[in-house]
Amino acid sequence: MDMHPAPTDLLPAHRDATEWALRQQLADCYHLVDFFGWTETIFNHISARLPGTEHYLVNPFGLNYDEVTPENLIKVDVNGRKVEDSPFDGNPAGFALHGAIHAARADIHCVIHTHTTAVSAIALKRAGFGHDDFYGAQLTGRVAYHDFEGITLFADEKPRMLASLGADKHILVLRNHGVAVGEMDIPRTFFLLWTVQRAAEIQGAAGSIPGDNVALPRTISQRCADLTQQLIHGNDFAEKFFAAMVRQMRARQRRLG
Repeated sequence: MDMHPAPTDLLPAHRDATEWALRQQLADCYHLVDFFGWTETIFNHISARLPGTEHYLVNPFGLNYDEVTPENLIKVDVNGRKVEDSPFDGNPAGFALHGAIHAARADIHCVIHTHTTAVSAIALKRAGFGHDDFYGAQLTGRVAYHDFEGITLFADEKPRMLASLGADKHILVLRNHGVAVGEMDIPRTFFLLWTVQRAAEIQGAAGSIPGDNVALPRTISQRCADLTQQLIHGNDFAEKFFAAMVRQMRARQRRLG
């Protein structure tokens, strides 16, 4: 069974072109997270809002990320209720986080939640992300923090998570847990996740080496973050990055047979 459909897959009769394109891109995003080794077995989530609706697509609970296909993604409302028949259900632990963000932030159309080793280690540290390395500097002014309240199952935590995220942050560090990142589309969200992951890896590696780090002035790290945002939002930078990663993944799959 081909778990990695190509973008040229035929449009099913029961899908409109916009939704099918989003489903294909979201399936690619799941496969990329698996390809880079950022999965947590069958747990965690990537969601994408359907344009002009309060519905979003998310993975069926119980499948590995490389088993996600455009067709088996489930469609739910912001409360996690399925709005389309599917033999699959979602994981309730993801609905509070993803539903809250999709309902409250019109500028965020994709949310990715992970807890890789590097990211979770940073989430455990009181200081959180530093901004002195190349990738950490790109996160300056974009990171919010939310105190751990246990597994995110309960609706009463939603307003507190949203208050922690605020109206302008795109990275929510879930303390003692992991991270959620969100952007205006799937390619930009994936690029942001990649940047967060690289920042966590470098910060962890630097912390293991004796000696002081070279600190960056806030003006320099903020300039780095601002320039990155100009690149991301001013052209097709993120789309090119996402497409290149998909090509790399598929080429590796072909070589492995």
